[in-house]
Amino acid sequence: CVLPMGRVDDCVALAERPEVIFTTFGDAMRVPGSRKSLLQAKADGADIRMVYSPLDALKLARENPEREVVFFALGFETTMPSTAMTVIQARNEGIRNFSLFCNHITTVPTIKAILDSPDMQIDGFLAPGHVSMVVGEKPFEFVAKDYGKSIVITGFEPLDVLQSLHMLLLQLDSDRQVVENQYKRIVAAGGNRPALEAVAQVFELREYFEWRGLGSIDHSGTKMREGFAHFDAERKFSVENLKIADPKSCQCGEVLKGVIRPWECKVFGGACTPETPMGALMVSSEGACAAYYNFGNIQELLAKRNVQLEETA
Repeated sequence: CVLPMGRVDDCVALAERPEVIFTTFGDAMRVPGSRKSLLQAKADGADIRMVYSPLDALKLARENPEREVVFFALGFETTMPSTAMTVIQARNEGIRNFSLFCNHITTVPTIKAILDSPDMQIDGFLAPGHVSMVVGEKPFEFVAKDYGKSIVITGFEPLDVLQSLHMLLLQLDSDRQVVENQYKRIVAAGGNRPALEAVAQVFELREYFEWRGLGSIDHSGTKMREGFAHFDAERKFSVENLKIADPKSCQCGEVLKGVIRPWECKVFGGACTPETPMGALMVSSEGACAAYYNFGNIQELLAKRNVQLEETA
């Protein structure tokens, strides 16, 4: 959901091709492009199908040999292994009408870009447990060693989050900067070797990748290696690779860097809601803006923002 509008427009263009069955995870259906979302393209007649796994897309390719099945490959390192293994399986089975529109992204360059921002105001990090179960602990060491920030690898149960917050606060209180692993029951120090090997076999880093709310970040996106070029939708079809600026009123970048809270954004709760999202943090149900909107007292938050605006006017 951090994909910029141009990449969503490319998705829609692929999906609207008559020979294509475009497959995607459900949470990507509402991500807005500059013209429309995939959900709107589906309503307009494009053959877009929601799947729960890339293997579902591969099954569609087997069942529809006369059509081109494109899987919208997106997500951090969490989802990369299943995508990579599906492509390897397609190659082994000789399935030629299956391809990826590859938009997988990586965690470490993104954290580094946030840390390098001059207006960054983050004291510590809760590292994502699902990414860490793939990559392990080592990739996050630079946060503590190079930037002097505390970081705790965190699980997803309520008690996991509470314990991780407690561990992080203890680090801050004692002026310690280390990587601690609260999620040891799932996350091995060295990560998941078979998963990492599959990812390395299929994908390589792009020189740069555009993010909604953060701009261009070097080496933060992946593309398919030359050996898997036949499964690359960007090579198989004509993809414009459009560059479209984020709406100027959207302040997701400032929220991500801790400069403002979600409700302090000028469009929060007005032009930007979960039904009509403008930024990445409102598009995803896991985003900070969506969480504030769905579980906060909207009227109270908007009133507080209005008071702040009056005080700074």
